[in-house]
Amino acid sequence: MQSFYPETFERDMACTEAEWLSWLPRAVGAHPCQVTGAQAQVRLGAGQLQLAWCVQPPRVIALMRLPRLAVRFVFSGVSEAERYAFMKRFDLYTQRGGG
Repeated sequence: MQSFYPETFERDMACTEAEWLSWLPRAVGAHPCQVTGAQAQVRLGAGQLQLAWCVQPPRVIALMRLPRLAVRFVFSGVSEAERYAFMKRFDLYTQRGGG
């Protein structure tokens, strides 16, 4: 988890598009979310978050292959405190455990 989330940033997520789409409803919580193709719009109070993603070639480490999804986050009309609160929950729902 980060201590600050800018209005626009990109992430390289280790997941398939199907996994991402299954996580998204719980990750956004009670905020209305509309998915269209490889984009989603999330209403955050008076503002919004625009998400766009693109499947990338898998990351290969020795014999291990990890799926990759490039995700762009664009907040508009959302305060720094609101971004932090939203992303704190979002990050918890999209983290993968290790062992």
